[in-house]
Order: sequence, then C-alpha cells, then structure tokens
Amino acid sequence: MEFSHIPVMLEECIEGLCIRPDGVYVDGTAGGAGHSSAIAARLSEKGRLIALDRDPDAVAVATERLSVYKNAQVVHRNYSEIRAVLDELDIDYADGILMDLGVSSFQLDEGSRGFSYHSDAPLDMRMSKEGMSAADVVNTYSEAELVRIIFEYGEEKFSRRIASNIVRAREITPIETTLQLADIIRESVPQKARREKNPCKKTFQAIRIAVNGEFEHLSKGLEDAFHSLKAGGRLAVITFHSLEDRIVKQKFAEWCRGCICPPDFPQCVCGRKPQGKLINRKPIEAKEQELERNNRSRSAKLRIIERSAESDG
Repeated sequence: MEFSHIPVMLEECIEGLCIRPDGVYVDGTAGGAGHSSAIAARLSEKGRLIALDRDPDAVAVATERLSVYKNAQVVHRNYSEIRAVLDELDIDYADGILMDLGVSSFQLDEGSRGFSYHSDAPLDMRMSKEGMSAADVVNTYSEAELVRIIFEYGEEKFSRRIASNIVRAREITPIETTLQLADIIRESVPQKARREKNPCKKTFQAIRIAVNGEFEHLSKGLEDAFHSLKAGGRLAVITFHSLEDRIVKQKFAEWCRGCICPPDFPQCVCGRKPQGKLINRKPIEAKEQELERNNRSRSAKLRIIERSAESDG
C-alpha cells in the first residue's frame, strides 16, 4: 500500500514558520514527507532540514521522497528526542520546528497496523513497531487501569462498563484482533450511543495513546523543541484532539508568562521575563476548501509560538 498522507494546513504551517532560506528546520513528524518536502523546497544550499519519525515505514518513505533535496536528511527517532538528535548533528539551535501530532493516514488506512476498528487485524497500534502492543494493554492491564486509560485518554463516559467487559471477555479467550475489541466496545454502550456515532473511536484512541506513550513524549518533545529554538525561532504544533491541544496550549501559556509575583506586591521582584510570544492567540483551523479535500483536517488545530530574544540559551 502506498504511504499517503495529505499534509494538514500546509500553507498555514509554512507561513507560520516564516522560513528563512538559509535556516535550520526540524520536522518532528515526517510521515509521508508532505510538510518536510514543502520546507526543504524553500531552503537554499545553506539551509538544512532534519526530518524525524518513530515509524520505520515513514522513515523509509520520507527518505525516498526527500532524496531530491540535498539539504534534507531523515532520522529514525521520536520527536521527544529532538534535542539529542540536534546534539548528535552538532546543531545548537533551529530556526523553526514543526510537530504534526497524532496517527497518520497511512497508519489508519493500513489495516495490518491495528489502528483501525473498521478492518480486522492483529491488535497492535505501535507507531514504532516496537515494544508493548495494544493486545498487551487489553489483556494484561488491571480493570482499574483500563478504566483510567479509557476515561482519561478517550474521555469515554462508559469507560467502567467497557473495561469490565474487556476483563470478562479476556478470561474466556485472549483479545487479539481489532474487531474482537470493537465488538466488546459496541456491546458495552447503550444502543442510542451506537446510533449517534461509532462507539469505538474513543476507546481505540485511548489505547493507542497508552501504547505509544503519546502524552509523555509530547510534554518532553515540546520542552526540547522550544528550548532548541534560536531567538526569533518558531515552533508550530498541529493537534487533533482536545487533550493534545490542552497540553500544547498550557505549555505555550507558561512560556509566554512574565512576572509571577503575588498580585499584592507593589512591584516585580521575581524578574521573570516571557520566554516566547504567541503568533496566533486562537488556534488556526483548516479552511473550508481543505475540509472538502481532507476530512481528517476537520479536528486539526495549529498553534504557533516564537521564542523571545530575552530567553536564556
């Protein structure tokens, strides 16, 4: 199957990064190299693009597609390791960093990867194809832990019933495929909820987040990325659900905060200066023309922050 991934809000990302032809840029989630290719095409021979991805399939495809650009290279690493990668490449700071979060179109559409509840496949969901799988989570985690994951990461109000039925089912036979899990989820929610929308979406999202440690990687990746920017450099992040967006929004707000003295102090004594400034106060969303072409952009939100000149190095 061809690795297809339509880059979300491509024009907005390129404009938001404010690309300098001789600058150093990092795409933390190369995927099908859509954003990466657009960045590389705008760089001169003095410019440089480093594209990262944890998925070996994406690395292979991005390497091939970026081979036409002498100023681009692909590294098989998680975006949470941006700082380590830059150190290994003797790069002190970047002019811009892009992070397009979530699961790619290819991962969803390639049934054998086990991300989708629409086709039967081994219950996998590993972006890196290594480590703990979704089957491991479903078959070995305690009922209480399953409730927590499904409720917190999926915001699923029927989490207790779903977790209880998972545990009951696995006592009879291991849950090894996507459709086995999907059937359990459907049987765990009221008929009204089944009619409104696919009841599997939230639980599959929750398990995928747990399997891939997405929130842990996101928190570290944001910290490493922001502090790897030059003064005036920009970090652009695309999120696809409210939990991701909340983490990004709170991090950006923290970096833009100045004085933290108690409000009753007559003057500032902490000396804290904002480390960054928001380029867009409200998240940028896909335009109507893009929504017509790519339905998966419907939930996307783009936030951009610029590192201040006063920031520590």
